[in-house]
Amino acid sequence: MKLLPINCNQCNKIIYRSIGRINESIKFGWKTLCSEICKNRARNKQQLIKCSNPSCNKTFKRQQKAIQPLGKNYCSKSCSISINNSKFPKRKALKKNCLVCNKEFKGREKFCSVICKNKSQIISGDLILEQIKSFYNKNARIPFKNEFSYTKSARLRFGTWNKAIKSAGFEPNPVMFAKKYIAKDGHKCDSLAEKIIDDWLYARKLIHERSIPYGINNMTADFKVNNTFIEFFGLAGQLKSYDKLVEKKRKLWKEKGLKVIEIYPNHLFPKNQLEKILNF
Repeated sequence: MKLLPINCNQCNKIIYRSIGRINESIKFGWKTLCSEICKNRARNKQQLIKCSNPSCNKTFKRQQKAIQPLGKNYCSKSCSISINNSKFPKRKALKKNCLVCNKEFKGREKFCSVICKNKSQIISGDLILEQIKSFYNKNARIPFKNEFSYTKSARLRFGTWNKAIKSAGFEPNPVMFAKKYIAKDGHKCDSLAEKIIDDWLYARKLIHERSIPYGINNMTADFKVNNTFIEFFGLAGQLKSYDKLVEKKRKLWKEKGLKVIEIYPNHLFPKNQLEKILNF
């Protein structure tokens, strides 16, 4: 068998192959390699690149797909960190004073320690009384518990919510429906909430009636404006008998095709939403 000289595609060393093998390699596009070492080198697709750190300039190999554009190829983490630190220097921590003890400290928090943070969350009795008086001056009435921000703190400082109200110089709200209220137009209301609704209608000059009977089982509606009934369900979800009455009324509305607007305590407290609910 006649052998012909041919160069190794990797190291360029002259080797000898038969005419059949040479033709076969040309036909299939195979590389001619002299040894296992050259075969391994041929399989290695890494490229030789230079470290992007100017103070390093070390050369190293990296796979083609791992090479970063814009010259961001570093031979090690230390080279990468040194460049990033020079481009983006660390900010100096600002010194500030603790809002509780006035101690100087560094950090993002408003307080120097957990102890000071806990102290800042303690609501004093004087602040509670001040808030109650402020609410009264603004709304001409004392606040309900569900519309006051520091109800829990008030109980801790004074024992009960009613004691906090008395300490502020006011009489506590009576039990719901235990006291009658007179609206600005003279209507008698069963609760302060109903008085708020009545006064809202009166202020907008909306002609309305109070305690309108439905004509069945002595059931009545709280208000009526034109052909629309208005019901305030102040105890909804608190008493089973009350919830049963509400369901009976809803069944009646459906049978008679009545137009009824339902109002709940969360529509009045802590934010009055009557403008949105009663959009006549």
